[in-house]
Amino acid sequence: MARLLRVRWLMRAPIPLYRASLGWMFGNRLVMIEHRGRTSGERRYVVVEVIGMERNVVRVASGFGRTSQWYRNLAANGVAYISVGPYRRVRAQPRLLDDAASAARLAEYASAHPEAWRHLHSAMEELQGGEPEIPVVEFVPPADSGVLEGE
Repeated sequence: MARLLRVRWLMRAPIPLYRASLGWMFGNRLVMIEHRGRTSGERRYVVVEVIGMERNVVRVASGFGRTSQWYRNLAANGVAYISVGPYRRVRAQPRLLDDAASAARLAEYASAHPEAWRHLHSAMEELQGGEPEIPVVEFVPPADSGVLEGE
């Protein structure tokens, strides 16, 4: 599995489907995150697995750690739109969780999805060369809205 995660075209394959309003095909299991490049300011896209969802909260894990480009972009400028299930390009405020909060959310995910967690953890362990650092990002309504709304 770890080797497949390094195949760029394969990991980017869902993006055109989301951009064509076909993201609903992935249900609530995947989310496309639109973010801004921290240097270029250009739109960037990534599709990642959802590890948790509640009313007005979508949680994802950065399997490649804090060095993932999308994670670094969110940390730098906090600009995000998400597409998940039937919702397309919803403005959201990313909240980067600290190590303790990330570990708690990952433990919840591991308990709810033990097989998926086993695969994710082992792949990240292989890719990161040891015990992986997997920070969690929560997407919540922007401070000025009070609720997630499509734009």
